[in-house]
Amino acid sequence: MKVTTIAIDLAKNVFQVLGMDEHAKSVFNKRLNRAQLAEFMLQQPACDVIFEACYSAHYWGRKFLAMGHNVKLIPAQHVTPFVRGNKNDKNDVLAIFEASFRPHIRFVPVKTEEQQEVLMLHRIRERLVKQKTACTNQVRGVFVDFGLSFPQGYSAFERAMWEIMSDEHQRPMIKLMANDFWDEYQTLNQRLDRINSLIKQIVKRDPNGRILLTIPGVGPIIASAFAASIGGGQAFNSPKELAVWLGLTPKQFASGNKSVNGKISKRGNCYLRKQLIHGARTVVSHASKKQDDLNMWINQLRGRKSICCTVVATAHRLARLIWILLQKQSPYEAQYGGYHGTC
Repeated sequence: MKVTTIAIDLAKNVFQVLGMDEHAKSVFNKRLNRAQLAEFMLQQPACDVIFEACYSAHYWGRKFLAMGHNVKLIPAQHVTPFVRGNKNDKNDVLAIFEASFRPHIRFVPVKTEEQQEVLMLHRIRERLVKQKTACTNQVRGVFVDFGLSFPQGYSAFERAMWEIMSDEHQRPMIKLMANDFWDEYQTLNQRLDRINSLIKQIVKRDPNGRILLTIPGVGPIIASAFAASIGGGQAFNSPKELAVWLGLTPKQFASGNKSVNGKISKRGNCYLRKQLIHGARTVVSHASKKQDDLNMWINQLRGRKSICCTVVATAHRLARLIWILLQKQSPYEAQYGGYHGTC
């Protein structure tokens, strides 16, 4: 029997590999270690190779594509409903195979090494931002017991720290810890500046990144993150699908003739959604100063809705705009005269 589809349950060292023929009959179902998997797949005829889009999936995807296979990555949440019986590798790999044949399954494109490098920078940057915030919060918390209260904001924090470190009458232990906190704060700033500089350099070389930089509210961080995550938007058939994937569309509660929309679903990539909402907040705050169609729509919406609703709605619209411009491969140009007061 000729193998036409191979499903793989990925792990760190041990992999469950299921081979199926064109009639969905099992040809083999075996466990292989890391070295055996690569050698085994080299010996197989070109076929569909399916596994979850999870830990190390893109590495193996690139490796199998180079061998001539057709790689399909399935989001892990779409595989879970097909697991039958106990939780084990054999049942998991069978669920992966079954899920791949369901209609309307959207496969995840295999990312290049360049895309994963950019996303690696974003993950490290996100951790450093959290550490910087934690550092400043701890300083404020421990020093307030000594009557030292800091205003909010990094500039105010830096001024207050300098005052403590330069105060000759301050207690020695307080000055010692202030210097230690300051060294940590400066180190985090230097690492963040280096990563931000790398991201700016990368996004300027990326054609998709340069297109995204022309969109209002989209800077190097948002542009590089979207370009690395979705490429040219080829995984989505419409701008609505991208907005749904970002979790910017409302949850639906429907039964019979009754349908109610709730809050946004918050499904999908929370990092991209957060960054896009931050960008949208900037656009909304400056909308009253501009007269193009996008900003007139924002101003009209702001007159009826709260600031938070307006920001999320603007993020939704920016997400659709991102997909459209990536598909057209053209930069953003502000439109005038096409807005008629409808949302």
